[in-house]
Amino acid sequence: MNIKKMFIKFFCPLLMLFSAETNAAQIYITDYASDADAKVYVTQYQSDANCIVYETNYQSDSDPGVWYFTKYKSNARASIYYTKYKSDASLIVYFTKYKSDARCRY
Repeated sequence: MNIKKMFIKFFCPLLMLFSAETNAAQIYITDYASDADAKVYVTQYQSDANCIVYETNYQSDSDPGVWYFTKYKSNARASIYYTKYKSDASLIVYFTKYKSDARCRY
């Protein structure tokens, strides 16, 4: 499978899941990579990120790139595992302080 087809088949749906516009993406953080829908690397540089994420305290926020972290996996749309290594990540995120900066690049 070539890179473009693999990107379209696997990575795009994952990004759409995290950036859905109905409500904030409800995210559960797991301690095990095998339980995660995505391995996430947090970068210090906005230019390196696939998604610029704003963390909200309200699950009703409805902007792309807005994540609400839930305590229960059953309430989440996706589960993530934080990895220490960029090369292991399927998604590279940068956390912003400003909701207006939140977005995902496809």
